[in-house]
Amino acid sequence: VQLQASGGGLVQAGGSLRLSCAASGRTFSNYRMGWFRQAPGKEREFVAAINKSGSSTYYADSVKGRFTISRDNAKNTVNLQMNSLKAEDTAVYYCAAGNRVNLYDYWGQGTQVTVSS
Repeated sequence: VQLQASGGGLVQAGGSLRLSCAASGRTFSNYRMGWFRQAPGKEREFVAAINKSGSSTYYADSVKGRFTISRDNAKNTVNLQMNSLKAEDTAVYYCAAGNRVNLYDYWGQGTQVTVSS
């Protein structure tokens, strides 16, 4: 499956951004989808995930209550609504797809999110 992330940009602290990830190539609804991020000099970290049907979501503690992941299986897209952004949210954000437990096989190219304080 091919993944194309978009929606990143520069925003002030406290602001909002909505990331989108468009999938193509395989049956989107067969995959659990996730968002990850990597800040300069840091390891890539998990941000959020959503199961195949969209009925269950999972979040890192650092974003819980501020970020919301959603998917539209008819449109082959997964979104990440990010509110109350903080400077520490600055990173390249990646969407990923997987159909094995805790494994992601396909990755998008990343989109830069910069939060100014």
